[in-house]
Amino acid sequence: MTDRKKVVVFDYGFGNVRSAERALARAGAEVEITGDYGTAMNADGLLVPGVGAFAACMTGLRKARGDWVVERRLAGGRPVMGICVGMQILFGRGIEHGVEAEGLDEWPGTVGPLKADVVPHMGWNTVEAPEDSRLFAGLPADARYYFVHSYAVHDWELRTTSPAMAAPEVTWATHGERFVAAVENGPLWATQFHPEKSGDAGAQLLTNWISTL
Repeated sequence: MTDRKKVVVFDYGFGNVRSAERALARAGAEVEITGDYGTAMNADGLLVPGVGAFAACMTGLRKARGDWVVERRLAGGRPVMGICVGMQILFGRGIEHGVEAEGLDEWPGTVGPLKADVVPHMGWNTVEAPEDSRLFAGLPADARYYFVHSYAVHDWELRTTSPAMAAPEVTWATHGERFVAAVENGPLWATQFHPEKSGDAGAQLLTNWISTL
């Protein structure tokens, strides 16, 4: 029997840490909720949740040195996964109510208002995942995932020019307009939806991530 992978849910005051903890544990991980720098650095996987406003999340993350943790882990090829606003802050900037805030800039791009008849986008939605996605492996095309958001990334701006670099796998969803629903980019993965609230499909998705750690 192999040892369970250790996953840290990074606690910086802006995420549903308990529901993420329970979902990861059900998916087979050994889970710890902490904002401790060393523990977060040394875990097999780091999960960065996020709820609320982009700018507030970034302020909280920097205060907890989470920006440094994410950067250092990725520099060493160590897995990081962002969820909801925890995905959004991985992009270059966010604009909410006309106020612009800098993100972690791991990916170029802007998080902006979702243009739809009903906002926030709250509920279950299908996604358009690449055929060779590892994150969505074993999941049917009509599987639904739980979204709660008013902002999104509408354009994927990162272009891979080196043949030695694998192109990121980008998954899309539609609510009023098309937006980025998930990304797989080397050690950095993220979802706009909440896998921890997405029932059996979300549980399979988290199991898929843990299997790569």
